[in-house]
Amino acid sequence: MNLCIMTDSLKHLPFLQMLDKVREWGFKSIELGCGNWSEAPHIALDDLLQSSAKRKEYLEAIHARGLSIEALNCSGNQLAPNKEGLNNKIIVEKTFELANLLEVRKIIMMSGLPGGAPGDKVPNWITTSWPPSNAEILEWQWNEVALPYWFETVKKAKMQGIEKIAIENHGCQLVYNPSTLLRLRSAVGDVIGMNLDPSHLFWMGGDPIRAVRFLGKALYHIHAKDVRIERAQAEIDGVLDTATIDQYPLRTWNYVAVGFGHDQIWWKEFIAVVRMVGYDDAISLEMEDLSMDPVIGIEKSLQVLKSAFPIML
Repeated sequence: MNLCIMTDSLKHLPFLQMLDKVREWGFKSIELGCGNWSEAPHIALDDLLQSSAKRKEYLEAIHARGLSIEALNCSGNQLAPNKEGLNNKIIVEKTFELANLLEVRKIIMMSGLPGGAPGDKVPNWITTSWPPSNAEILEWQWNEVALPYWFETVKKAKMQGIEKIAIENHGCQLVYNPSTLLRLRSAVGDVIGMNLDPSHLFWMGGDPIRAVRFLGKALYHIHAKDVRIERAQAEIDGVLDTATIDQYPLRTWNYVAVGFGHDQIWWKEFIAVVRMVGYDDAISLEMEDLSMDPVIGIEKSLQVLKSAFPIML
């Protein structure tokens, strides 16, 4: 098991400065955003695809600091029924190609979310069984859009030497929890597993520790990210919140630094259970607490994670 960082958390730093800071903190690997919902602050996808010399230089900078690339992340909505979806598909395929060239075997993605019917131009997230038409929409999304896309995507991934695609359990996606992940995995094969981000399960009311036990061998990646339910707001409005994340004083829940939503004891149990189920891969810190400076947030999070790790860091 190793400590990794999603480098978008340091998007304000240039590539080499980011690497130096990551090494200073003691991380062993990095997860790189390649586009789509990431601004790709530390990777020039097209440049690296076109130049073996640039790939060599890029990898040398990483390896010289004792780091490795844990995964490439191309999360977006490639199932969107519009130009966004088409553009996101292109980035996914370029990311697969680059992974092959860099000998990276794990990709982080989201499942995507289709529209609600043929001809729709915007995605449609179904979260309730009522009205009855919702069930019809959901089955159409899975059977007519998502599964055909993912059958082909898994084939393309295998052709590029990719061994694991870790799907994040993010809201407003067709796969947003362990049960929907297993539905996709059972249909298209075990190249698909979960990138378990506890923060998303927290605000949906789930228990990430129970989710780890439920997922077992389908657990492929972990994002270390926390959520705090803001009781003053949530007890009035519940947790379905459309305020943007930069409006954190108004929200019913917020992404926070590790330990600022759930204490050190919780994180120690979480990592212990992760080990119990046989997971021995990366725990990737993702810092999205907008209430504090990202460097401070990472350092605060590291204090909790290092105390919870089963080895000295």
